[in-house]
Amino acid sequence: VNGLMTLGFAGAHQQTELCNESLMLEKLPACGRSFEEMMKKVDSKKWCNLTEFIMYYDNFTQCTEREANNASCFWPNPLAEGFITGIHKQFFSNCTSEKVHWEDPPDEILITLILIPVMLTCAMITLVVWCSKRSDIL
Repeated sequence: VNGLMTLGFAGAHQQTELCNESLMLEKLPACGRSFEEMMKKVDSKKWCNLTEFIMYYDNFTQCTEREANNASCFWPNPLAEGFITGIHKQFFSNCTSEKVHWEDPPDEILITLILIPVMLTCAMITLVVWCSKRSDIL
């Protein structure tokens, strides 16, 4: 029991270390430079296609997380997020999603799409009423 208590207190002590923000901010740019070098291998026209660089981005994310943890900081944190946002602005600022403009179908198609279920409903009601009046045959 004493061993477990000691481990528990040691774990609690390790978690109370203060985040060394200046160390983290000093180390994060190395992750950005590494990502930048990897992104040079990808045609800039394909920077909006995540499948083209997903491994590079994963390495970048792991690097930022590792450096934050080495500086006794949790991840993500506001400073790391600010750094990551800067990288996003540098590489992905032109990757805007185009909004889909929805339009109603032409009136002829719209009327058909409305009338078919209405007519089927009326036909089913008529069939049920007619069959219930002719229960002697069934």
